[in-house]
Amino acid sequence: MYFLPTLSTFFILVSAILVAIGWRFITKGQEKAHKKTMILAAISALIFFTIYISRTVFIGSTSFGGPEELKVYYTIFLIFHIILATTGAIFGVITLILAFKRKIKIHRKWGPVTAIIWFFSAGTGIMVYLFLYVLFDVGETTNLFRAVWGF
Repeated sequence: MYFLPTLSTFFILVSAILVAIGWRFITKGQEKAHKKTMILAAISALIFFTIYISRTVFIGSTSFGGPEELKVYYTIFLIFHIILATTGAIFGVITLILAFKRKIKIHRKWGPVTAIIWFFSAGTGIMVYLFLYVLFDVGETTNLFRAVWGF
C-alpha cells in the first residue's frame, strides 16, 4: 500500500487549494461558488483523514528514516504539525457548522482564522510527507506511538 501516503497527501493539498479558491470566491461576493468550493474542500480533507486513519490502524505509521542527528528536529516539527492539524480540523468543523446553521456573522470571524491554520497544517503535512518518503530513506512501519516518539 505504498501509494496511500502519496494519495492522502494529494487530498490534503487539494483541500488547501480549494480553501484558497473558496476564500477568493467569498471576497468577490460569490457566495454560491464559495459554499460549493468549501464543501469540496471539506470532502477532500475528509478523504485525506479516512485514508490516513485507515492506513494508521490497519498498516501502521512510518517512522523517520533520515539521519539520526535530524530526528529530534523532525519530531519537534511533527508534533507542531499534529497540533496544527488537530486545531485546523476542529476549527474546520466548527466553521462549517456555523455556516450551515447560517450564523454568518460568527462564521465570517472564524473562517479566515480557520483557513490560515489549514494552510499551515497542509503545508507542514506536505513537509512531513517529503521528510518521510522523498528526502530521506523510508523508515520502518510501526505503531503510531513508536513512529512519533521513537520508542
